[in-house]
Amino acid sequence: MPNLFRADHIGSLLRPTELVDARHAHAPVDQVRALEDRHVLRLLARQREVGLDVVTDGELRRANFMSDLTDAVDGFDTGDAVARSWHGDGAPVSSVTGVVVKKLAQRRALTADELPFLRAHATGPCKLTLPSATQFPAIAYKRGITDRIYPSHSDLLWDIAEIIKGEMRLLAEAGVPYLQIDAPRYSYYIDPKWRAWLTTELGIDPDAALDEAIRVDNACFDAARRSGVTLAIHLCRGNNRSHWYAEGGYDAIAEKLFAELRVDRFLLEYDDERSGSFEPLRFVPRGKLVVLGLVSSKRAALEAAPALRRRIDEASRFVPLDELALSPQCGFASTMEGNLVSEDDQWAKLALVAETARAVWG
Repeated sequence: MPNLFRADHIGSLLRPTELVDARHAHAPVDQVRALEDRHVLRLLARQREVGLDVVTDGELRRANFMSDLTDAVDGFDTGDAVARSWHGDGAPVSSVTGVVVKKLAQRRALTADELPFLRAHATGPCKLTLPSATQFPAIAYKRGITDRIYPSHSDLLWDIAEIIKGEMRLLAEAGVPYLQIDAPRYSYYIDPKWRAWLTTELGIDPDAALDEAIRVDNACFDAARRSGVTLAIHLCRGNNRSHWYAEGGYDAIAEKLFAELRVDRFLLEYDDERSGSFEPLRFVPRGKLVVLGLVSSKRAALEAAPALRRRIDEASRFVPLDELALSPQCGFASTMEGNLVSEDDQWAKLALVAETARAVWG
């Protein structure tokens, strides 16, 4: 079995206010870079301090979890957006992408600004995350604009897949030990209202779209398959300023998804009632590891360790305990403004993940 990484996290961490303010003020690039460097070093040290098995740079150099692609690829109008609906209270959501207005052209590697610094300063295993290609046709394809360049959603999807494949190959060849694709679009296939939206608004058959999404993500994973490289996918239901957009258990897609996705680890959202039961985990093939996202990155309240252990025991009825791990359900800052929790909340939750993992797995 590949690296176990029992105490895991999704990737993004809260940005310090001074960095967010500098970005909003369009501060000089060298000033922003100096802030990023200083705070990435701080976050690497804190992750080691709380006992996480794998570290990231917190995605601090990104405006959001997918901006590594939109910053490196020409063809997006970030002043425009496809309308979306979110659920939650408090701060308004942040815009996470733009609209594709011309043929996409990659200018540089997606992680060119991230990889060298992370490799130079991470003293243990590190993780890099990339957005799934499946994310973009749903939120960056605007009728009357994008279809002039890409006649169908599928045309755009496979063009972006080539970009992700190239980056996955590059990172694997560079020796990055843990590569994760973040794929919230699979939640469209578990939530009845979004399945209906795919049919009525996009004219897409949900079942056919699911099959194509699996083919696309598998092509990206296959490009990175190397000895010693852990390949993972994170499946969530939306995460933006503590808001969400989809609900439902994994039941509707579990048998197909778990059997056909060629990954080592599934990072799954299981932090509240919207997540459904553990029963769909019975379809996870033996030898693959399930990371239970039991700790909420959306709410400040700290979970109770005994409750986490009980839920891990419940999940072990469907997946052997030795093939489970623990993490928050999603990142703390899928957008640079972050969820409605404090840094103290964040570190307390990550410490709880690490402590619980040690108690359960040693």
